Amino acid sequence: ECHCLRPGELPRLTRLYTTYVDEFDRLAEFYVHPPTLNGILRAATGVHRDPRILGQVVEVLREQNERLGSDGATSASLDRLAAGAVAIVTGQQVGLFSGPSYSIYKALSAIHIAQELSKAGPDAVPVFWLATEDHDLAEINHCYWMGRRGLERLEVEPPDAAGRRVGEVRLGEPVRAAVAGARELLEGQWAEEVGNHLAESYSPKETFGSAFGRLMGRLFARQGIILLDPLDPRLHRLMAPVYQRAVEQNRVLIGELLARSKKLEKAGYHAQVRVTERSTLLFLSLDGQRLPIRLRGEKFVAGGTSFSLNELRDTIERAPEAFSANVLLRPVVQDALLPTAAYVGGPAEIAYYAQAEVAYRRLLGTMPAIVPRTSFTLVEPHVARLLKKYDLGLRDVLRGRQHLRGKMERQFLAKGLAKGFETGEKTIRKLLAGMRRPLGKLDPTLLGALETAERKMLYQFLRLRRKAGRAQNLRTGVLDAHERQVLEALYPHHDLQERTHCFLPLLARHGPELLAGLLERAGIGAVQHQVLFL
Repeated sequence: ECHCLRPGELPRLTRLYTTYVDEFDRLAEFYVHPPTLNGILRAATGVHRDPRILGQVVEVLREQNERLGSDGATSASLDRLAAGAVAIVTGQQVGLFSGPSYSIYKALSAIHIAQELSKAGPDAVPVFWLATEDHDLAEINHCYWMGRRGLERLEVEPPDAAGRRVGEVRLGEPVRAAVAGARELLEGQWAEEVGNHLAESYSPKETFGSAFGRLMGRLFARQGIILLDPLDPRLHRLMAPVYQRAVEQNRVLIGELLARSKKLEKAGYHAQVRVTERSTLLFLSLDGQRLPIRLRGEKFVAGGTSFSLNELRDTIERAPEAFSANVLLRPVVQDALLPTAAYVGGPAEIAYYAQAEVAYRRLLGTMPAIVPRTSFTLVEPHVARLLKKYDLGLRDVLRGRQHLRGKMERQFLAKGLAKGFETGEKTIRKLLAGMRRPLGKLDPTLLGALETAERKMLYQFLRLRRKAGRAQNLRTGVLDAHERQVLEALYPHHDLQERTHCFLPLLARHGPELLAGLLERAGIGAVQHQVLFL
């Protein structure tokens, strides 16, 4: 069973994103192609493809994917990429144990869109960019696990990891306890298989990036998805020309980005990424720390080190692996390496692509279609029973605890008392409805007073019903427990399930058929939020 919610009904989505999916024409000046099959087909005809660079990229990706344990389907995708296929790219931070569920939904979306595009014309393969160059360890060193005891946080805290690129941070011995704890919490027919995937992927010698890649390779075996780790020095050597152009044209780029931010704000939207006159689009790793490069007068500064323009260009030439792109340059670097026809992104990414278009136009000359990832809330049977018991839908849950609790209290009464309140409400409505005609005949101006009286009487009567439900809960505590279960399952931390829950416990309970079913629903036009009852 599936229900759908429009993006505008979901929490924490920007006006820019909801306009993008509902009224793309209003934002067309900030993007190049619409998020449709025709838009992707048009983008595919203009992809950037340098055979020399692509050959080297494919060679590196073969080694990476073999090392991560990917199967023959990925090898076949690499053959197709080398032979001229375009790429449908997505990517995500390398969160512990695959991170929030939307990491999985991104991969499913890229796989499905590549299949759709291949049927429509140009051959296409899915690529997943592992965000191993990020340095915000606090965002990826944990995950939230929904099990029989409720929502639990699992975490790995390696020593001496602060400020380093997460793809360079080894998990170390702390990961053993986290894996053991996760396996203990898994339940269901496929718990052992999922637990084995975890243990085989997350060992002390692995980094956050390599462990994430190994797990994704196992989860998406036979789907042909290509994993890309940008930390490889050979890839950085190929990225170096983009880095150099970015610093050479920095003042022009920043000026155009500031103008784009103002234009977005004037149109009533927001600039997702803050840019100042001192900004650049690059980071530099010094002494294990990933530091932003900023302008100070005529110098480029990172930490306590400063460079002239020539010195910075020379440093990029000598050691490109020490540099990495910020969020606005990273897509350009990605598409300098890959023949990208479409990028599959979440709401925040789609918002910052409205700014990144400036960097694309200046540094690459072309931009792919930007397609929203598929979005799901999965409702398991025991949660579905609670929703039915209290006559709730996901919209009720998303309206917040006060609304949810009030509705639950109205439903939470002994059968006899509940029936009495139901009968009483009908009686009040019937009694007042019977007075409408004679009062209207007597004096039509009394009808307004009648409506006011009805509203006040029903308000007090229903308020009494809620208080009765609250009183019963004080005796049993059942309502508190049910409210917690519903919120933890569907709206944890006041946010969508997909942004908090790790997918693996669901996979252990429902198996590969769940992934297959979600893949079928993850196409180009799947922009509404799908509420699936399992």
